[in-house]
Amino acid sequence: MKLHTKFAAIIVAASLTVSASLLLAADRKHRHDNKKSAEAARMDQRERAIHALNRLTFGPRPGDVEKVMAMGVDKWIDQQLHPSTIDNSALDARLAPYRTLQMSTGQLIADFPPPQLFKAIADGRIPMPRDPYRRAVYEASLQRYQAQLSKKQDGAQAQPADVMQMPLDQMTPEQKQQRRQIRQDAYAKLQQLEQLPADSRMTALIQMDPVERRDFYRALDPIKRQQLTADLTPRQKETLLAIENPIAVVNGEAMAGKLLRAAYSDRQLQEVMTDFWFNHFNVFIGKGLDRYMVTSYERDVIRPNALGKFKDLLLATAKSPAMLFYLDNWQSVGPDSDVALHRNPRPNFNRAAYRRRRMGGVFFPQMARFPRNRPNARNPQNPNAAPRGINENYAREVMELHTLGVNGGYTQQDVIELARILTGWTIAQPLRGGSFVFNPRMHEPGSELFLGHVYKDDGEKEGEKALAFLARQPATARHICTELAERFVSDDPPPSLVDRMTKTWLSTDGDIRQVLGTMFHSPEFWNPDVYRVKVKTPFEFVVSAVRATDANVQNPAPLIQTINRMGEPLYGCQPPNGYSTKARPWVNSGALLDRMNFSVALGLNRLPGVRIQEANLLGPTPPSSALAAQDRLEAVLLDGNVSKQTHDIIEKRLTDPMVTGRKLDDPPRPPNLGVIAGLILGSPEFQRH
Repeated sequence: MKLHTKFAAIIVAASLTVSASLLLAADRKHRHDNKKSAEAARMDQRERAIHALNRLTFGPRPGDVEKVMAMGVDKWIDQQLHPSTIDNSALDARLAPYRTLQMSTGQLIADFPPPQLFKAIADGRIPMPRDPYRRAVYEASLQRYQAQLSKKQDGAQAQPADVMQMPLDQMTPEQKQQRRQIRQDAYAKLQQLEQLPADSRMTALIQMDPVERRDFYRALDPIKRQQLTADLTPRQKETLLAIENPIAVVNGEAMAGKLLRAAYSDRQLQEVMTDFWFNHFNVFIGKGLDRYMVTSYERDVIRPNALGKFKDLLLATAKSPAMLFYLDNWQSVGPDSDVALHRNPRPNFNRAAYRRRRMGGVFFPQMARFPRNRPNARNPQNPNAAPRGINENYAREVMELHTLGVNGGYTQQDVIELARILTGWTIAQPLRGGSFVFNPRMHEPGSELFLGHVYKDDGEKEGEKALAFLARQPATARHICTELAERFVSDDPPPSLVDRMTKTWLSTDGDIRQVLGTMFHSPEFWNPDVYRVKVKTPFEFVVSAVRATDANVQNPAPLIQTINRMGEPLYGCQPPNGYSTKARPWVNSGALLDRMNFSVALGLNRLPGVRIQEANLLGPTPPSSALAAQDRLEAVLLDGNVSKQTHDIIEKRLTDPMVTGRKLDDPPRPPNLGVIAGLILGSPEFQRH
């Protein structure tokens, strides 16, 4: 049943007003301190199960509360803290079609080539691949590269217009006729292809001329395109997408994998912590080769270490090509290094003596070209450019964001010294997906004085010792324990809780699992004052709606686009501090309108490739009236935890003739369950966890 336009507009506007006011009121109440103590009121067992599911997962699914209560909340938490004990085969099957999620960075670059490769291919320095699928991708990409070169050389006006991309009101009659002819040819070709077996159809598609294939795809509507490829293998589908845009396949599957893991993994705490640590050690997917490195970064660096020792996670991120590239440490060169001074390594060169001479004011003339604090001027998009000196980006962020915190007691000189210690930490052959490598010729010689400690010249181990030292510092423990408490407890966590978590951190050498255990078993975590006070981020909100409705996601793209519109693009935070877990960035009228629109679209099954089965929410016997459906859906989606104000507003929107447009003598209609579910998902209660 279609939702009346006026009805939808009134619902959205009214719900938006209520959502904004109630969310902001809850935020003010929390920030200004609720005086009710944990001793005066305690959560009952059902509330404990709901609270644990809301905070340790991306939201409960139908039946989860009963399962956790049957197991026991404490036992369930312990199971989540040990994810290797949880069977995750159902998720593995769901992720199987996304081949790129298991590829190395080198494989991704080889199968889905970046633009930097095509100059070398055009010049004949790199041969075209023999594999027919890969070759089709390369040919199409090379054709686009050559067209861009031609456009630059001849000027934009000299290029023929692409009639498949032009707006109709800007087209001449001849161009409109050309467009009609392309469409007619495309549908004639489609009829031929539909008669072929899948493999033969794929062969015919990749053997098309790149321009012909491009026009063919653009001429088809999305449904026809999907029907054409429905029975192809995952690799064949990826190849056809990569022919149009190779990088989009890599990034799209990385985002799809993240969303599907959050929605369907039974190792929910591991996924919540993976999201937390990715924000803490943020890298931006839009920066050059990080488009290819993010997949491995999250899979091989973040997730395996999400519940381990912090020092191991810190070192793994520092050596990750994704982090090295994002914060430019891969191109940081010591001013006194062999590379900077354009010399070959000298076996008998006394680096320590040289360092003492330099510190005493004796400098080689060549060093004037490499000032100590000069920012790295190398173009991050051009891995072949020459390195030009020390880069302080990573050294600064590793102290300000990753470890000590902005008030952690370090100075600008400490930033410089750590940057020198970490010179030579680079990437082997970035354009081939190379891994971390220590290059001694780039490393700054001599000892460094960092945070009051002398670090003797010890190559790669020098940097490892400095990072281990940072991981052990009390300031690091307090900084990260505060962030964890902000994510899992409240935006303004009690100092007493942070103190106990910090004590556990220091006594266990930064054991993340034990620090979380201290938090999850603390009275502050179970204080009723923090029950449903955290506002969900856009990512958390969308995933929790999928989980609450038990939706079947066959195409994650509409959900990813929704999250992007809400202001939290997956892997898309450009600053190194990542996305906030606090309420303020996400509570505004525009964001709440997007949430309401999404909720109604999800409830009405209007998102392509995302389906909700009403029977999964309502059981075999559907309710006979809108009010009965509202009561039942409030119980399923919110466990009955809905305020009278929200309940009354939704009820009025479902029954008031001024809103619905129905007359009193109109015959009764079945309740529009999608609208009711959408309104509840858009309510202030569902937007908090």
